[in-house]
Amino acid sequence: MINYISPPENRFMTAIRNGEKQFGLWLGLTSNLATEVIGAIGFDWLVIDAEHAPNEMTTLLPQLQALRGAHSEPVVRATWNDPVLIKRYMDIGFRTILFPYVQNKEEAEAAVAAMRYPPEGVRGVATVQRAASYGADASYIATSNERACALLQVETGTAINCIEEIASVKNLGGIFIGPSDLAASMGHLGNPAHEEVQAAMKHAADVCKAKGVPIGTLAPVSADAKRYLEWGYTFIALGAEAALMRTAATQKLAEFKDA
Repeated sequence: MINYISPPENRFMTAIRNGEKQFGLWLGLTSNLATEVIGAIGFDWLVIDAEHAPNEMTTLLPQLQALRGAHSEPVVRATWNDPVLIKRYMDIGFRTILFPYVQNKEEAEAAVAAMRYPPEGVRGVATVQRAASYGADASYIATSNERACALLQVETGTAINCIEEIASVKNLGGIFIGPSDLAASMGHLGNPAHEEVQAAMKHAADVCKAKGVPIGTLAPVSADAKRYLEWGYTFIALGAEAALMRTAATQKLAEFKDA
């Protein structure tokens, strides 16, 4: 049988449930070639961004194909918490989805349900799609729910105030703190290092630890990433491919321009 997609086990989900540290990277260039290059490096998870990057189904699918056989778990950051979009993401082969702007328990429950077949959820059933190896994988329908990993993005003060309820949702994969939007919502636009924002992130980690829910975030600054790991964050994105490319190119040019 030809397997067109990732290995059956969602290794990323298993790892964060076991408390293993998982390091990732953001992908926003909408390029299957750039994604293929990054996919060979060894990051544990890679977020293909469909919220703030111009990714559509026609660019998401080639990037999934570029990651076939890679160690990295492909994660799509959804455009919105929309069950129709989620169904399409799942059908092309994603099994880990990052949901933006989850504000309360009801929105969290809707996100989890969108990824799962009945009776656990509301995902529509199709049998001849890429996720099921175009019908060749007869076990897909029966096993998809157990591999579905819903990561809920908590990124406002309102959501932080509801984090205990959000973290209590059944079948939740993990919570992801968005530092920049959290800072903006708390009146500290452009300053996620503000002590109030950091206190909220520490509180979120404490709540998730108490409830046994994996928690992650984005931390391009290494000192921040190390601090969050000490607080109990399990999965951390260490930056974005575009920023790393820009930084390396800038440094290379400066090396010769300055000389």
